[in-house]
Amino acid sequence: MQPQFHIMSLCLLLAVGMAEAQGVYNPPADQPSAQPGPATDTFNLPQPKPAASPLGQEIPLLDPAAETIRIGGVTIPLGDHRLLRARFEKFLSQPPESDAAAAQYRQTIAGILDTLSPFHQPAPNLQAAFKLLPRAATYPGDANICSTLAEAVDMAILAKQENARRSKLNDTLEQEKLALRKEADWNARHEKAPGVAPAAAPAGRGGNRGPAVAPGNNPGAGMQSLKYADAVRRIAEIELLKKANLVLIEARTLQTKTQYQANMVQWFILRRFEHVIVAARFYNQLWKDGDAALHLEKGADVDKWFAEGLGVSPTVSSLDSLSNEAISEAGKYIEAFKLMLARDELYSASQRLMEAFVVGEFLDPVATLPLEQKLQVLEYTRTLNECYGTFQARDYTKAKELAERLKTTAKDFPSSKMDAAIAGSTLASDLAIEEAKVHLRAGDQDKAAEKIHIAAEIWPTNPRLAEFRKLIADTGRVVTARNDFDRLLSEGNYREIAKREYELVPVIQGDAKREEAFKQIRTHLATIEAALGKAAEFGKLGQNYAAWEQLAALRAQFPDDPKLGRELELLAPKVADFTKSLDRAQQFENRTPKQTGSALAWYLKARHIYPRSHLAETGIKRLLDDILAEDTPETAGLLRNVRMNRSGLAIDPTAGDPTIAGDSYYRKRLDGRRDRFSQAREDNNRRLSDLTPLA
Repeated sequence: MQPQFHIMSLCLLLAVGMAEAQGVYNPPADQPSAQPGPATDTFNLPQPKPAASPLGQEIPLLDPAAETIRIGGVTIPLGDHRLLRARFEKFLSQPPESDAAAAQYRQTIAGILDTLSPFHQPAPNLQAAFKLLPRAATYPGDANICSTLAEAVDMAILAKQENARRSKLNDTLEQEKLALRKEADWNARHEKAPGVAPAAAPAGRGGNRGPAVAPGNNPGAGMQSLKYADAVRRIAEIELLKKANLVLIEARTLQTKTQYQANMVQWFILRRFEHVIVAARFYNQLWKDGDAALHLEKGADVDKWFAEGLGVSPTVSSLDSLSNEAISEAGKYIEAFKLMLARDELYSASQRLMEAFVVGEFLDPVATLPLEQKLQVLEYTRTLNECYGTFQARDYTKAKELAERLKTTAKDFPSSKMDAAIAGSTLASDLAIEEAKVHLRAGDQDKAAEKIHIAAEIWPTNPRLAEFRKLIADTGRVVTARNDFDRLLSEGNYREIAKREYELVPVIQGDAKREEAFKQIRTHLATIEAALGKAAEFGKLGQNYAAWEQLAALRAQFPDDPKLGRELELLAPKVADFTKSLDRAQQFENRTPKQTGSALAWYLKARHIYPRSHLAETGIKRLLDDILAEDTPETAGLLRNVRMNRSGLAIDPTAGDPTIAGDSYYRKRLDGRRDRFSQAREDNNRRLSDLTPLA
């Protein structure tokens, strides 16, 4: 029986997706034995493959897929089956189910089992046991399984009653069929049609035999009558109804058994072994036809699980037997746990308690375990899981501290492999750091980087990595700063260079090219900042045009400065009319051929909007120089007129586009105003001569 239970335990653990030694330090053998092929209905973690290491197998190698770590060719589980670990820690931290309600619940379950036992005198009482199920279902720990069982039993009873009704209906139909057949047979032999003489008696010696008619062949009577045909048809209908009722009885029985057995299999997988036993005893009282085989779909996952685990087709009795054995084994595990805990052997005690929890989480010996004993295991398992976490993170300083704590807590803790892994890993990391230092001093930075990368992979939290980092910082700070300066200079990020002035200036001293670049950057930024300051003052006084001109003059020289561009974007909506006039003037000025008159008109309009505009004044002077270069009397007069009377060419800003009339229009206006200006000048000179004697 013991080997059979081991097979059952293996199948059970595969079905629920749990590992028997989860949460404790239980490294497998160095050479793993051949494993059977994975079942298609269970999830099997992939087998870890030995990974090559540049320093040998003494370095821990993490396998994220299998959630294991290989140390010296040995695989140690690291946190696999998180759900089981969470459930186990919840079990360790919750109080025992030893109150009055739990005691009454277990007493009720025992009463149900006793009432349905084949040894109950005078006989098992199905109704009495059924009445106890609602009481057991009220306990929270039952999870309403007894209520589900009661519904399944009730459905089975109703199905049996329906089958009994249909069986009784078949008996009634059979009696009707026999009566019809008897009447039809008699009519076929004796009934005759009216007016037909009975069959003639045989003639005597020498006499003549008269004509005779067989009773069954009389036309309209006997077998030739409609009544006889109706009787035959009714008999056929009765046979069909009986067959249909028999099919319904068999189908309902099979369906009810299948549904009932499905609940039993589900409770068995959920390790509700007491409920499995109760359901098995109800089954034996509900169906006494000897059919106890589980009606599982061929090829289904559950069917494969039972077939591969047990080797035979499962039955209700086999579930009952396996459940009883699981209950017994859980009790033995708890006894072993208490004995080992008393000896301070927490490593083995935690293993036995985990095995008991996996087999019988809801059984009495496990559920009533004292909280004090569970808390000891909880503290140990948390420390052990934290130790596994430090190995996974390769924090060997913390791992060594936790290993020492585990040795103190658990006398039987096997720490030799863990100590060897810590010693080998720390030594390998330190040696790699020393080699990196040698290569760094020799100027071979590539090899130094390779060795320090190996050291960091082996032991990321090695304290000596900080020393190496300081060494690199002392020797590479200047190179890094110079590279940063060159990178920022190539990117045009001049403001970042100015921001890091006190960091970058010391490292570029003595480099004439970099010093000259830095001086230009500082000079240009000072110019930009001065212009931004003036623009800000103009903005405070409401002189947005003056502020915009301060910045626009520098925009062409420093187009990539972000601060300058941002300030211009903020001023753009406020000076849109002014900037539009300047843009149009520049467009006409840059056309081929140049439209001097239109450009001059737009510059004059811009100066009308902002009379102190330097950009407009410069454009006007530039165009006047072009006009002067023509060297004609008209251009000379135009030049004198514009220079002496700045308002003489001012135009109305509301007059629309000044380029509509073209250059000839404005030349005519200039000629007319030249004469008026000359007359005004003579009048002024005359007034001045009249005022001279008075002075």
